[in-house]
Amino acid sequence: MTPDTNTCQRELEIEIPAEVVEKETQRVTREFTRLARIPGFRPGKAPAELVRRRFWDDIKSEVLHSLIPSSLQNAFREGNLNPVGNPSIAELQFEPAKPLRFKASFEVLPEFTLGEFKGLSVEAAKVEVTDQDVEQELERLREQAATYMPVEDRPAEDGDTVVASLVGVVTNAKEKREPLVLDEVEVHLGEEGTMEAFSQGLQGVRAEEERQFNAPYPDGYPDARLAGQTVAFTARVKAVRRKQLPALDDEFAQQVGNYKTVQELTQKLRQDMQQAAARQEKELTQQRLLDELLSRHEFPLPEALVQHQIDMRLERRVRALVAQGIDPQQVQVDWAKVRRDQREGAIRDLKLGLLLERIAKVENLQSTEEEVASEIERLAQSSNQTPEAVRARLTKEQGLDRIESAIRSEKVIEFLHSQARIAAPGRG
Repeated sequence: MTPDTNTCQRELEIEIPAEVVEKETQRVTREFTRLARIPGFRPGKAPAELVRRRFWDDIKSEVLHSLIPSSLQNAFREGNLNPVGNPSIAELQFEPAKPLRFKASFEVLPEFTLGEFKGLSVEAAKVEVTDQDVEQELERLREQAATYMPVEDRPAEDGDTVVASLVGVVTNAKEKREPLVLDEVEVHLGEEGTMEAFSQGLQGVRAEEERQFNAPYPDGYPDARLAGQTVAFTARVKAVRRKQLPALDDEFAQQVGNYKTVQELTQKLRQDMQQAAARQEKELTQQRLLDELLSRHEFPLPEALVQHQIDMRLERRVRALVAQGIDPQQVQVDWAKVRRDQREGAIRDLKLGLLLERIAKVENLQSTEEEVASEIERLAQSSNQTPEAVRARLTKEQGLDRIESAIRSEKVIEFLHSQARIAAPGRG
């Protein structure tokens, strides 16, 4: 076999000697003879040749399932090959008293030479914290502390929150559907996240009133049951409320975090945001280092690994939808397109993983038992489980290997950062 380093595809021609094939055939035939039920013969007493003729297809299948995997494993061991995925078998030749021949096609991990990875040159990322950023954070805190006061002296208008019970009927459905019944729905009139039909339909209502309006849902609406449909809603208004923000004064600062003054609160917010910006700067700079590392290494990847990585990315996306209470089957998404769009990122992740593992081996950067235990402790606290339960689950799911790999990767990234030539922002 002559490997092609421009691809991960490999092919082996395997020949198993006739005597080995015949020996295995005889063994399988004896098993069939022991279990076969043939009219005119007691169990286990039928002639072997009769059993072989009668059950030849089944015997042949058992022989192939026994000999092909073992012969491949021997060939992989002799050729120092690490296949990825299941080999594809072709040109199978199996006849009595003759050698068993076949071709096996499979993929292997890429062969590549590790280039220079010390002294990578990148420009440091810069994340600034502006006065406007601090002001926006203060406004966010005010929004969190907002109260909602009943509106009784006027009709509802933009900026108000209407609390209503809704009953909706799809007007253009091809088949009869059960009405949509929603209770205690909060509709924030005129806000960006509120459908215009709801804002217009409930504009001017008062508490205890009833209002009817139509809501056309766009074709791309996440809930497939409503996408492209028009729903006739009847709303029974329970309350109209107006959001009231607290004054930005010392009393507010004391309520938020026991700060004495607004100035003290503002200073603490700025300090926290600057610390977060510093962490983000480091992460972005490290991403630039990884991009530079990738640019210096070009090698192929096994398609089986790429598809597996894409599967994992899609699985994470589906889990995120489920965590939000969304049925992935009801979401109008072109999953084929989503899969295609994930390919570039999957390839990047795989190449980085292979490069970081190689560097970890070269520089002897390994995870320690203490580091693994610390990560298990963190996972246990976040999931309200005991460390022992988390470790048992990870062991069963082979998750400990992933943790150790993640720790090694972090160590390599820190190593690359420590060895890199980092230029000040804007200086190249």
